[in-house]
Amino acid sequence: MSDQPAGQPSGAPELSGPQAEVAETTSQADAETAAALVGRPSTPRPYGGYFDHVADALARAFPELSKAVERTVVDRGELTLHVRREQLGGIAQQLRDAEELRFELLSSLSGVHYPMDAGRELHVVYELTSMTHNRRVRLEVAAPDADPHIPSVVRVWPTADFQERETWDLFGVVFDGHPALTRIMMPDDWPGHPQRKDYPLGGIPVEYKGASVPPPEERRQYA
Repeated sequence: MSDQPAGQPSGAPELSGPQAEVAETTSQADAETAAALVGRPSTPRPYGGYFDHVADALARAFPELSKAVERTVVDRGELTLHVRREQLGGIAQQLRDAEELRFELLSSLSGVHYPMDAGRELHVVYELTSMTHNRRVRLEVAAPDADPHIPSVVRVWPTADFQERETWDLFGVVFDGHPALTRIMMPDDWPGHPQRKDYPLGGIPVEYKGASVPPPEERRQYA
């Protein structure tokens, strides 16, 4: 399913010189971010707006909600449920199918890498939209670098197909149950996952296999 075994290093070359200095500065910022993530409690009720209705409706549809959600955060006008990865499939199914919820559309799925969030380095964020009720909610799921597996939600939201492939390609998250988890941005034999924060910033030679770049005077004009 993937071209890199789970738990293996990202495959990126080691940093040196100016790149290492940039990485050290980035690591300091990551440490502050990770500390904020670990210590952040749930937002107290009431959440305001339709957020309380969504939370109550999900609790009715998914009775084990208190065990499945690590914390609930309302910030900058967004409701985010931090879901345990082993419970993602069940919660996703109810968010889509429950009459009071009807989050039919997965608008976006993206990865985030927090190297200093020990045991939770890889995060996946799901932006959901209810076309029926004109509402939005976010899910966030974390996995460790040593076991970067998260259940696929393609069965629930088909739009996750290419987005999960992109997140695997660029971050190394393995989506269990995906029908064809292959690279989508980088060549199949590319080492590592380029949007991870332990990947070098520039200086990577680019190869165009089986293609040629014509001289400027022969290229298509868009004027």
